[in-house]
Amino acid sequence: MGGDHEVVKKWLVVNMCVVVVVIMNWGLFGVGAQPQVPCYFIFGDSLVDNGNNNAINSLAKANYMPYGIDFPDGPTGRFSNGKTTVDVIAELLGFDDYIPPYASARGQDILKGVNYASAAAGIRDETGQQLGGRISMNGQVNNYKNTVSQVVDLLGDEDSAANYLSKCIYSVGLGSNDYLNNYFMPQFYSSSRQYTPQQYADLLAQQYSQQLRTLYNYGARKVVVIGVGQIGCSPSELAQNSPDGSTCVERINSANQMFNNNLKSLVNDFNNNLADAKFIYINAYGIFQDLINSPSSFGLRVTNAGCCGVGRNNGQITCLPLQTPCQNRNEYLFWDAFHPTEAANVVVGRRSYNPQSSSDAYPFGIARLAKL
Repeated sequence: MGGDHEVVKKWLVVNMCVVVVVIMNWGLFGVGAQPQVPCYFIFGDSLVDNGNNNAINSLAKANYMPYGIDFPDGPTGRFSNGKTTVDVIAELLGFDDYIPPYASARGQDILKGVNYASAAAGIRDETGQQLGGRISMNGQVNNYKNTVSQVVDLLGDEDSAANYLSKCIYSVGLGSNDYLNNYFMPQFYSSSRQYTPQQYADLLAQQYSQQLRTLYNYGARKVVVIGVGQIGCSPSELAQNSPDGSTCVERINSANQMFNNNLKSLVNDFNNNLADAKFIYINAYGIFQDLINSPSSFGLRVTNAGCCGVGRNNGQITCLPLQTPCQNRNEYLFWDAFHPTEAANVVVGRRSYNPQSSSDAYPFGIARLAKL
């Protein structure tokens, strides 16, 4: 009888593991377990905006079909067919819902975190101004300060708030627009005439460093700094500047890499010089390189054109309202002229959380950061 009992026990253990794996893989919400951290704060641009630009007078909006065609709530303001990288990370961290945009986060809601990201936003205030309204990183930091004072009110005093916030994860990913909608747009901006690519990368890192230090001064301790991806490989840049429509634009990518190298130094600097600081760097550039170099190993087929859009490579502008997108969206790296599909975002989100290669994250990934 004892032997049978052991078999049943083993069977139960194995099957429970299968159930857990299925739940993890589906990223199902509402499983009832506590998330790994109490809250998740998000700063960024259109790669992670989830509705903050909807009510702003801006050309940078995505609150219409076919955006959100594969998202449970339909169009929300996310610049993708489905989930963004931070949605994937929120699932992996065990949150039972996505982090709400600042525009609509109210009351107790803010205690699980807020998404401040705004399409067209940059580290520099003037970045993206040709597209109209947007909330720059300085604006996002100010909105976060406002949230902190609400957290103090909700938790009763500053010490409780500081203790609570020190356990949360902060993800910050800006810089793309400082290149796309500033430095490499000489018809609107003088930055490329004022600075060499290295000088500009240094200037951005310097400003970013001050912004990140302000977050630290207002309670942030576990900070994920996400590097800039391969902008020179986006359908928009391929359409404008690639001779064959598939070779990435090197001068843009090399400028991005200068900036990314600075971010790694910045992470070291914060970890060495700020008490209790736990900063990590995510190498989005390298993860993207894998997606572009060996798409088939990720189930992708098309890496140089948007799933919807207009013109060469579908790269002239973003998806038109009610435009019919490509059918095989899970085989496309890019959803529109600039933004990845959910399929690509899932890869970036998972590898940020649990690095697959030693170069994905420095010094380690989000899963380990959550446990510290």
